[in-house]
Order: sequence, then structure tokens, then C-alpha cells
Amino acid sequence: MTGSSQIPLLLRAARGEVLDRPPVWMMRQAGRYMKAYRDLREKYPSFRERSEIPEVAIKISLQPWRAFQPDGVILFSDIVTPLPGLGIEMDIAEGKGPIIADPIRSQAQIDALRALEPEESLPFIKPILNALRAEVGNQSTVLGFVGAPWTLAAYAVEGKGSKTYSVIKNMAFSTPAMLHSLLEKLADAIAVYTRYQIDCGAQVVQMFDSWAGQVSPQDYDTFILPYQQRVFRQVKQTHPDTPLILLVSGSGGLLERMAKSGADIISVDWTVDMADARSRLGKEMNVQGNIDPGVLFGSKEFIRDRILDTIRKAGHRGHILNLGHGILPKTPEENAAFFFETAKQVDQLLATPTH
Repeated sequence: MTGSSQIPLLLRAARGEVLDRPPVWMMRQAGRYMKAYRDLREKYPSFRERSEIPEVAIKISLQPWRAFQPDGVILFSDIVTPLPGLGIEMDIAEGKGPIIADPIRSQAQIDALRALEPEESLPFIKPILNALRAEVGNQSTVLGFVGAPWTLAAYAVEGKGSKTYSVIKNMAFSTPAMLHSLLEKLADAIAVYTRYQIDCGAQVVQMFDSWAGQVSPQDYDTFILPYQQRVFRQVKQTHPDTPLILLVSGSGGLLERMAKSGADIISVDWTVDMADARSRLGKEMNVQGNIDPGVLFGSKEFIRDRILDTIRKAGHRGHILNLGHGILPKTPEENAAFFFETAKQVDQLLATPTH
């Protein structure tokens, strides 16, 4: 084997290499659509058990690897996992998401937050990531992931998921200095956590700013972009060669702003045509995505056509094939398998003339 063939495909794409086919993985690829996961959930009903007991989290992280051999294997966890280490107690309710016991509404609460010490508060991360690296070797790339400052702040302030984001927007627009102090603390903690995941074996880290698409562009520039930059800048100071991905849900209007974050790869959702995303982001920016998760409910021919369309538009350089967001719970497993199979045969499929 020569040098580049020993480097996993996803890492090569993340570095902007020209490839015969894009690497492929799926967000939420370990999860509810898989029978193996649902069976394990019966035994371990608490999400925190499933994600914080190393042998369980390892098994879940590897379920899609054993079933589909994706080019990326991602740590099974949640974006709110580090919050207790800062002094923000939380639980994750089945079907409802994170619940924060004592939502942050005062400067005193922010001042009381601790610096994150991941070896102490997140002792399960190292054995999980070590095991994933040992299992997949050079056959796949191990991905870590973290939540972004704005999205973690939104959970911490709202206390749970939200449709209106009115509590955090109230804080942003009426006591902005207080929110900025919270965002600074969270950004520094996330930078520490990202570096820790890399030190434990993550080869690429994706930052999820799930709620950042819910603000106006000017508020994105004030409360979101500077803190994404703060995280990525700190990580790049110590780990300059680790590719970083940024995902924002509902990001169609924000791509150009996301490109200023310092991320190496921008995850594009399905509300933007991949050809448009490429032209808006520029040739140098690497991209991930951007198939609608609903496509996996279609026929195999339909799934194949959408995969080929996305890959043609993304081109041969710097593209990681993925869904625009997580795979949906009732997706047929055979369609997920077909998605991976088709992606891996894409160089032959693109060489065959279509009827």
C-alpha cells in the first residue's frame, strides 16, 4: 500500500483530495431505525446509560459499521453530554430530548459555572473513542462531535427543546452582556472538549449548531459566528491538521456566514441545491451532504438517482456524502443499506450512460 491509500477515504475528502467516489456516512446512523439499537434500548432504557457506559456506547457506535461499513463511524453521544461537567445538570428524556433541571436565567448562575475537566467529568469518552479507532483501523474514519455555543446556550437557558426560542432570544435582546458571558464560557469548554476527543482518537470532529438557523442573519453575526470562530480557532491552535465540520439546521440563508467560521467542511442541508451551495461557498470550501432524509423512504431507483444527482453537483473534490440531517426513525434498514451500497459503487454508476 502506498501513502494515501492507507489514509481513510473520509480524511482524504476532508483534506480536499480529488477522489473516485465521495466517502459516505449518515448522521444518526446509530439509532432508532435499526432493530439492533431498539433491542439494546430495551435493556438500557436511559439514553445516558446507553451513551455513558463505554461497552454499551461502543456497541451502539459500531452497529452501523458492522451492518453497512460506512466511511465514517461516529461516537454515540449527545451534544449536551458535557454540560454536567460545567455544573449544568441535565437528563435526556426518551422522545423529548435534553431536559435541564435548573435553566440558566441569571448572571450568578453563569458566574458559578466550572471550567470543563473532561478526564474527570467525561471518563467514558476515552475508552469509547479508543475502542472505535482500534475496531475500524484504516478502513473508516472515527468522528467525534460537539454542540456549538449558541445551541448549548439555548438548551441551558430554555431548559428543553423549543419551537420559538423565546427565552434565549429574550436574553439576547434584553440582557445581551449576560448571554455573551455564557457563550464565552461555553465556547471555551467546547474547545477543550473538542481537543480532548481528538486526543482520545477522533480523526474528524463535527460541531452541531442545531438551533443557529432560527435567528436573523444580523443576530447570527452577533451571537453565533464569533463563538463558532472562538471554538475552531482554539482547536486549530493545538490540532491544526484535524478537519472540523460545521452543521447548522435550516442553514440555506447562512452558508456564506458559515464559511467564515473556521470550519474545514460545511454541512449543507437539502433546502439548498448542491450546485448552488458549491457556487456560494467557493471552490476551496469542502462540503458534506445534502440528501433529504425523506428520500430513504423512496424506491431504490429514486434513492440512486438522488445520490447520483448530488454527487454530480458536488464534484470529485472535497465532498462527503451524507444526509442533510439525521436518518429518520422509521427508515427501512434495507434502504439505508442501499444508500451505502450505491454510494460505494458510484464511480461505476456515473460511468454508465443513463437511459
